[in-house]
Amino acid sequence: MDWTHLVTTQGHVLVVSAILIWAAWIDGRELRVPNWQTFPMILAGLIFNTYYSGWAGLQFGLWGAAVGLACLLPLYAVGGMGAGDVKLMAGIGAWMGASIVWNAFLVSTVVGGVMAVCMVAYRGTWMKHYGNFMMILQEFRTIKNPAELSRIAAERKPNMFLLPYGIPICIGTLGYFIYQIATHSKVVG
Repeated sequence: MDWTHLVTTQGHVLVVSAILIWAAWIDGRELRVPNWQTFPMILAGLIFNTYYSGWAGLQFGLWGAAVGLACLLPLYAVGGMGAGDVKLMAGIGAWMGASIVWNAFLVSTVVGGVMAVCMVAYRGTWMKHYGNFMMILQEFRTIKNPAELSRIAAERKPNMFLLPYGIPICIGTLGYFIYQIATHSKVVG
């Protein structure tokens, strides 16, 4: 792989990758992705795209940020996701655009599911988590008010084993980037 070509044509991918690794490290330690990291990431992505493509670049970045937000916002609204994770996806979208953030989200979802299953298996708490899953599923079926679902989730949160979702976002997105570079010699964005 020609690293000089990669850096000169895909430097923004390396910037986003570095931010994701940093965010995953913080989330793994503190169970949160801080605003001082996500807001500048979003703003820098919008500035980057505007600088290189003008108004079309700004629209590209805004649409990407909106898709990134939309990916995780429903889970955040009902208490199943931290706000930092949602803003991290918006940051990916602001830099990389809607289609890449959507595909990165899909891969991150698979990674997150595998990580959750591994964490449960390691702790040997299948029945507890199965019961929690069935209870949450029943709540989604019967309670139609997102504010009420959020309140219930907030009450339950101190007793739950939490997955620092910045880690699956990082692994899934970097995996998607690597796949794109390996198969297409670049990541479009």
